[in-house]
This record gives sequence, C-alpha cells and structure tokens, in this order.
Amino acid sequence: MAADGAKGTVRPLLGLDFEPERFEGRMNRQVDAKLAWRRSEEPDQLWFFYYERGFCGVMPVWGGYHRLFFLADDTGVPDRDPTLEEIQSVARDVTGDETLTLTDPQWLTYCRFQYGASPGYSRRRMFLAEDAGHLSLPIGGQGMNAGLHDTVEIAWRLAMTLRGEASPVVLGSYDAGRGGEHARLSAQQAKGFRRTVYRGSVIDTALGLAAKALPSIGSLMQGTDDLQQLAVSYPESALNDDRLSGLGYLSQRGPKPGERAPEAEVVDAGRDTSLFPYLYNPDGHTTGWALLCFDGRSSDAHLPLRAAIEGVAPWRTVRQGLVLAGTLFVAGEALVLSDLDGKAHGAYGLEGQPALVLVRPDGHIAFRGPADKPGQLRAYCARVFGDAAGKQHVRPHS
Repeated sequence: MAADGAKGTVRPLLGLDFEPERFEGRMNRQVDAKLAWRRSEEPDQLWFFYYERGFCGVMPVWGGYHRLFFLADDTGVPDRDPTLEEIQSVARDVTGDETLTLTDPQWLTYCRFQYGASPGYSRRRMFLAEDAGHLSLPIGGQGMNAGLHDTVEIAWRLAMTLRGEASPVVLGSYDAGRGGEHARLSAQQAKGFRRTVYRGSVIDTALGLAAKALPSIGSLMQGTDDLQQLAVSYPESALNDDRLSGLGYLSQRGPKPGERAPEAEVVDAGRDTSLFPYLYNPDGHTTGWALLCFDGRSSDAHLPLRAAIEGVAPWRTVRQGLVLAGTLFVAGEALVLSDLDGKAHGAYGLEGQPALVLVRPDGHIAFRGPADKPGQLRAYCARVFGDAAGKQHVRPHS
C-alpha cells in the first residue's frame, strides 16, 4: 500500500507514473497572517474575489489567522516568495478595502500549479492512495477529500480480503473505481481552473453582471457544486449488479448500483430515526454490508422478503436484513423500520416495487433486484463473497 505523497518513490517503480500538466503564465501567491479589515472576520466566513486576470480567496484558518491567496497572471511578478507589504497592497486593491491590514505572517509562499492522475491505482499486490496517485489542483480542497475516499475504499476491501470474506473481484474493483474517479476529478478541476484563471475582459464583465443575480456563480465556474464529493459514484464498478433495469422496469427510478445510497426518514419501534445509522457499521466491528428489503408498501411482498433474508444467511459479511415496511410485517430475525409515509421507498424509487437493495460498506449501492427473485441476490453474494460462508451474522440491533 503506497501513500507516500505526490513525490513518492512507489508510483514510478510500479510503472504508474505520469507527466504533470502545467498552467502557463499563472502564479499563486499566498500568506497566513492576522487580518484586520472592514468585512466579517467570523471563523466560518469565506470570501472569494474575481479581479482582472486573477482570483483571490480569504479564508480563516486558526487562532485569528487568515489565509489569503492570489492566483493571477504572472506578468511582471517576481519569481520568489512575496513580501507581506506586497501581499497587503494587492489585497487592498482586490477587496476594495483600503483599511485591510496584515500582521504577524506565519507563512509567505508562491507556486505554479500542475496536475495529473496516475493511469492506474493498483499493480499486482500494490495499491496507490491519497497524493501517491495524483497531483490535485487546490481549488475547493478536493485533493484531501479524494484522498479520504481512497483510504475508505481500500480499507474495507483489504479488511474483507484479510478476513477471507471476499472473492478477488472485491479487491480488484479498487483500481477502476478510484482510478476512474481521479481521472474524472482531474479533468473537471482543470476545466474549472481554466475558466477561473484564463479570463478576458468580456468574461469579467459578464461575471460582474451575473454575480448580482446568481450568488452561486463561483461554483458554476468550477464546474461543480459538489466540493464535498458526496455525489461520487462508480457506475462501471465490477461490484455493480442491477436487476431492476431493462424493458420490464422502464418506470423504475431512484439511485442505481454504484451510486450513493440516499438517506431517508423512518421509524424504529415508535422512535423517529433515519436509515444512515443502520447502514454505517452500527455495531462497530462488522465490515458493514447492509441489506435493505423494501416491501413496496404491499403485504404480498412479506413472504418473498423472508425468503431473501434467509437466502443470504450463510454470508456473515451481510448484516441481517433491514425491512422497510409500508405495511405490518412480522419479521422474525429481521429489523423492521416503518415507512408508512413512503419516504424511504420514494428516496430509492421503489414505491409499489418490492425490492432488495444491498449497500456496500462505503455507502454505495451494490445490488438491487426484485424481492420475488431472491436467487439473484444469492448468486451475487456467491460471486462477491466467495466461500465466506458458515457463520451467522452479527445482528445490527437488539
């Protein structure tokens, strides 16, 4: 496992290195210092400014300090770390605040941005994660978020494999999943970066007018408003199996395998709650696969749901089924969550559709299929979990 940074040694040794791309004619200068100005200094307030041939950010960091960066045309700019006086002068011009004052600088630096992603995230028994696999542009702080996704995605796969609970397809799916996502993210960031720093006077004039009517213009310039990466999906994952697609299910909506399982309000024994506490490893030590059994708000689905829950019993990796019941359900071993108002069924696009939805440990949907065909789910479990059979599940709720 390599997490040795963008300049690490493992990536080249694996033959997975890449030539970074650079943005010519642009430089970033920044400072961490104490800030006094006429705008808010609250710790949760961020400020961003577009100015002629440049982009500025003012962000609180810690202990009364702020980070100011200026990403702009490098024409006439010295190729060295800036002085505090130079940064303060630029900051006053950009923000329109002649009183802005910077003191006690902790860090003054400059850089030129480059970016790229490894052509693969694994080679034989070696895996790349975090900055070892990519050079990320800093806009939106998405490099850190992407690295956290890497560690989550490799961690649960390794845990299953080391416990003998996974077939080779589980660990093998990491490369295409995270490698493909980094390639997509890198292209998206580069597109947003170009929109931000290679602007002319016409675009600046249009931005000034648009910003008055559309406060979110900054995120549109970046090409996304998902800076937390909550919309990451793996539509081509080898772990996906969708049995609710095709001609017989043209009206079926909702998230598909590879997409993030949505949150929804439900009721547990008279107590208002939601799905996420039951999906994300509630007992603290199972790997975290969860089976959601939707009755389609029809009592006719209860027998097929029982058969489905019993059908996955040999695979201890999957916790006991959670039944999303729109009608009265006598569950036996399963945990029943009431969905009388259909909020969970609606979130998953399963109103009137008794169905089985298997959620991966990372919160993404792996399998979905009709409740009256539990054999499809058993076949999926056999393919993904292999010979991990024979022990009963840890029950998620007592």
